Amino acid sequence: MSDAPVTLSHVAREAGVSLATASRAINGSATRSVREDLRERVLETARRLGYSPDPSAQAMARGRTTALGLVVHDIADPYFSTIAAGVARAAEREGLIVTLASTEQRRDRELAFVELARRQRSRAIILAGSRLVPLRDVPEEASAEALAQRQAEDTALESALTAFRDAGGGVATIGQAVGDLPVVEIDNAGGAGALARALHDRGYRRFGVLAGPPGLRTAADRTTGFLDTLDALGCPVPAGSVVPGDFTRDGGYTAMARLLSARADLPQVVFAVNDVMAVGAMAAVREAGLSVPDDVAVAGFDDIHTLRDVSPGLTTVRIPLAEIGSLATALALGRAEGSRAPVHGEVVLRDSTPPR
Repeated sequence: MSDAPVTLSHVAREAGVSLATASRAINGSATRSVREDLRERVLETARRLGYSPDPSAQAMARGRTTALGLVVHDIADPYFSTIAAGVARAAEREGLIVTLASTEQRRDRELAFVELARRQRSRAIILAGSRLVPLRDVPEEASAEALAQRQAEDTALESALTAFRDAGGGVATIGQAVGDLPVVEIDNAGGAGALARALHDRGYRRFGVLAGPPGLRTAADRTTGFLDTLDALGCPVPAGSVVPGDFTRDGGYTAMARLLSARADLPQVVFAVNDVMAVGAMAAVREAGLSVPDDVAVAGFDDIHTLRDVSPGLTTVRIPLAEIGSLATALALGRAEGSRAPVHGEVVLRDSTPPR
């Protein structure tokens, strides 16, 4: 018996069909189908002969590879790594392999990764991460050149994603929408507002906010939702108690240190717009010789799994990040109804914000 590998030609000859028919039956086709009886005959012959199809040939025949591209802002951030875990599990169920790219907050890299996915004929692409605030909300002092560049970047990304979709690829974003493309929308403003009400109900009246990076939509929505709710409760936050900072642990540490040094009257509680900032804020409080929560209480947003063991336990807004990854995958692959999937957070009160 020959040790030579079984080829597709062997399968076609044994099954009594043309090479083209055998290829379409085994590899699929983006344009033509095979009668079911012929397909079953070819597949049975392939199994009997021990034929192993070439994944590259299958991808070429179907017009798409088995790759799903996931683009995140920062893979070191547990927010994105948890989303990535959800995407990976959902992709595996679909027989897809996830290719992961991190933009490091650079919009040109985001666009470059979309173009790469298009050239490589990926099955789908998911963008996870905050968009920028709408152009109408950009500060008036922004230069005309900066506004024009921002408009061009927005248009280029939407055009690239739309072209990818129109060519047969799947698309979804997580956070905020890009044009009319499918999106898993997180209710950041609503979650932050619910947290503000819960803290107010616990007796807090002097608040500080670590507002995250200026211009980042997620940070802006969480800050606005928190501040607007407190305004409505008759408990406005002074402008000097709202401090921007990077969306990182060090960003939270620096912003909290600035807040502590600038205010003669300490806030009773400080809201950091994500959990990793909140962890940095807690470190800054301790380094200042103060205690969390006895001197300053701290709350975050996201409920990152890896941060649930910090002490004291961090009050936060729970977002089901792994489930969001799975849902975005379903949207990108056309497995979910509609094109917009809103996700609401749940306030989780822990020891970092005890009743006053």
